[in-house]
Amino acid sequence: MDNVIDYYTQFDEWGRLEREPIEFQVNMHYIRKYLPPSGQVLDNGAGPGKYAMALAEAGVQMTLTDFTPRLVEVAEKKAEELGLTEAFNGFHVADARDLNVFEPGRFNAALMMGPMYHLQEEEDRFKAISELKRVTKKDGIVFVAFMPRSKHVLTSLENPEQLQPNNTLEAIMNFSATGCFDHQDKGRFTGAYYFEVKDIKPFMEAQGFETLELIGSNPGALLRDTTWGNWREEEELMQVLTELAADPYLLGASSHLLYIGRSI
Repeated sequence: MDNVIDYYTQFDEWGRLEREPIEFQVNMHYIRKYLPPSGQVLDNGAGPGKYAMALAEAGVQMTLTDFTPRLVEVAEKKAEELGLTEAFNGFHVADARDLNVFEPGRFNAALMMGPMYHLQEEEDRFKAISELKRVTKKDGIVFVAFMPRSKHVLTSLENPEQLQPNNTLEAIMNFSATGCFDHQDKGRFTGAYYFEVKDIKPFMEAQGFETLELIGSNPGALLRDTTWGNWREEEELMQVLTELAADPYLLGASSHLLYIGRSI
């Protein structure tokens, strides 16, 4: 996992969500829809804390973790800059596969918006979800982000030289079979795992969650930046995209997915 830590140590994840606001805004719509009205909320694998800060500003009591020490430092400084330090019960460097810093059933809800992107081993994926289940109260709500394999296949076909080694059909077919992607170029997004859309609900349900919804965080991911044009200025754009996010036939075309479930 050192290559993943190295990547996030130098990458501006806060800025990515600023530059690509659709994913963040769609996710926040559904998080607000299902978030319990009170209680403790964990942002597990929070990166610099973009989601955690938005929820803290809304009065939610937050706890933040991330695997990358620099990002935990960034999040703590962001909270201080925004006057939100009192809304946090702690900032922890922690591995999503081992949350022993927290007692069982501590949180009424939990976000896990990044760790599932980087667990290439099946055992590690089960560990992370098992730990999420352990620290979430019964009937607590979880929000877990995934990346769909089909969208990365399409992106590789469109931009093969930007996604080496996925610049040959043989490599793309191998990726399609395994879901694992290790970028050939140093410093690029790497150590990644992409799920088959059809596997996400059964995977989560087998770990003790009741599925409430699975949405596409960016249903417009197939459109080029130049396609958006003046649509970005339309006030109703986010309403259209938020409604499209729930269309099950578009899930595989979204760059990211958000699973929403209840601990049972």
